[in-house]
Parts: sequence; structure tokens; C-alpha cells
Amino acid sequence: MNQKTRVNVAYLGIATVILYIIVVALYFAANTQTTLSAWETVTILSAPVILLVLLSILVDVEDNKKAWGTAAISFMTCTTALTGIAHFVNITVTRALAARGIAVPAYFQIGQWPSVEMAIDYLAWGFFTGLAFLCAAVALSPKMKHVKTTLAVSGCFCIIGMAGPIFNYEMLWFISVAGYAIGTPVICLQMISFYKKKENE
Repeated sequence: MNQKTRVNVAYLGIATVILYIIVVALYFAANTQTTLSAWETVTILSAPVILLVLLSILVDVEDNKKAWGTAAISFMTCTTALTGIAHFVNITVTRALAARGIAVPAYFQIGQWPSVEMAIDYLAWGFFTGLAFLCAAVALSPKMKHVKTTLAVSGCFCIIGMAGPIFNYEMLWFISVAGYAIGTPVICLQMISFYKKKENE
């Protein structure tokens, strides 16, 4: 993967976060099933985009750090699979049943807590994304120290936020949200800066 491709991947990551913010804002403004479906669809798509971002920065990992890079990709793959399952089931099964007038228990709905689907989503974005970011931070070259630092801090935030659902205090979960929702665009911007600077040298 050349530098130009890596920069393009970083721009894709930023664009995905911007799209996510727009879709969430639209949902809260309109509060319709269509905007909710859009929100969930963008959530499903955002995980593989972050996976692609991690892949792009872990291409040139040193041999003695490759295990950490592989672990990071594996954990982010878990996030992609789990959040995909949770939201796809909610779109195609849970909400479809509710639309037919079938009373779906709250514990099978996204947006409710405690809920099976929300627990899967929290596990994906808190635990597995946190581990992916932390492992990527260890794997990266010291040359990318700013990216390493942001990955480490974001990963810690994701893990710490897991205390929310575990101890049934949902507000703590937003620490995880800050970890991946703010951390991702910052990482992408740092990637762009690093590769642009490298290109000019």
C-alpha cells in the first residue's frame, strides 16, 4: 500500500465520521424509521472503514511487532463482525417484527438497556475496538509517535467506557464513544500529516 493510498484511506475515515455525525443529527431532528436505518447502516459500514485505517498504518510493522499488528487487525475484525450482526439483526428482524405489530421485548432492541443487541454492540465498540487500538499503538513505529499516542489514549477510553454497561451506569459508556468517535478522525488527520511530511522530505 503506497503513501497516496494511505492518505486516501485516512480521508475516507474522516469522511465516514462526518457522515456518521450528519446521519445522527438527522435522526434526532426527524426521528423517523428511515433516518434510524441510515444511522444503523452507517454504523455497520464505519467498522470496516476503521479496520481499513488500521490496516493502512500497520503495513510496515517491524518483524518483532507483527504479532501486535495481527492482534490489532483481529480485534477490529471482531468489532466489524459483532456490530454488523447487532445492527443487521435490528434492522431486518427486530424492527421488521415491531412494524408487523409484534411486541418485541425491550431486551432485544437496540436503544434499550439492558438489551442483548446493545450488549453485543458495547462489546464490539468498547472492548474489541479498545484492544485493537491498544495493540496497534504497541505495533506502530516510534516514528509515528503522535498516532501511537492517540491510539493508546483512544484505546484506554474505549476500555474504560465498558464500565458503564458492566456496572449499569450508561453515562460512563460515552467515554468509549469519545475514544472511537473522536479518536478515529484525529488518528486520520495525524496519518495525513505524517505521510504528507514524509512525502515532502
